[in-house]
Amino acid sequence: MADDEIDYNIVFPDAGTSERHWRGTKEPVVILLGWAGCKDKHLAKYSSIYNEQGCVTIRYTAPLKTVFISESFGYKELSSTALKLLEILYDYEVENSPVFFHVFSNGGFMLYRYIVELLHGDKQFSSLCVIGAMVDSAPGSGNVRGALRALTATLGPKISPFLRYVLLALFAVTVFLLRVVLYPLTKYIHKNHYDALRERPPAWPHYYLYSKADQVIRHRDIELFVATLKQKGVPVDSFDFVSTPHVGHFRDFPEQYALKCRDFLVACMKDLQETEVKKRHWVQNQ
Repeated sequence: MADDEIDYNIVFPDAGTSERHWRGTKEPVVILLGWAGCKDKHLAKYSSIYNEQGCVTIRYTAPLKTVFISESFGYKELSSTALKLLEILYDYEVENSPVFFHVFSNGGFMLYRYIVELLHGDKQFSSLCVIGAMVDSAPGSGNVRGALRALTATLGPKISPFLRYVLLALFAVTVFLLRVVLYPLTKYIHKNHYDALRERPPAWPHYYLYSKADQVIRHRDIELFVATLKQKGVPVDSFDFVSTPHVGHFRDFPEQYALKCRDFLVACMKDLQETEVKKRHWVQNQ
């Protein structure tokens, strides 16, 4: 479905599927944030994992120019996009449902960073109940080579070799200057997404899916990020697919990937239900 300002797709489950999986409780709303250059037909394959579980799903992928240009120059264009995405929950009156994120690569993680900041600091969204986040092939930090590989894959084979060379050269110089050379001077003005969420992570559970064979995002970046979250007391788990390429885990291991998504979502919902029971008992005993 298309909004006046951002393009997204929302899918509601049929009542029977939702009731069968969630037994009268509010079904989760899963927000999927695609990788740079992701086509909606590809993101839809991931959302079907959750649709089959009776979830509402919202799919959105940020435009390439926003991910590779605006954010590289420190312009927080994705901040306003994050606001519009959260407002969708109110537009469709599902703001009281549990919210779950599925985030792909740095393109999705950049947007997730701004969503987290809104959830931390904007009173409008203080009542939203986020239960967890699944993160696929992210986050990475200051990896110029990986960023170039991501842009190369995104441009595709149809673009002329000369234009490809020019775009890659300009992008490499820009990223190197702004995110490597000048970052120590500018990080207090505009932290990159990796540092921003490592310093102030959300408290809900996270599950990181990655691979040591990833040529875009360094596995050690993800492992360091996960270790930091554990030190800060965030419930976090991770799984290394070892051999799969960047955002290629589901393609190579569809059943295992889908099972991990379903199991983690169910565990997050179980934690929410147990917390609500404890709250009711506390109120009754006062």
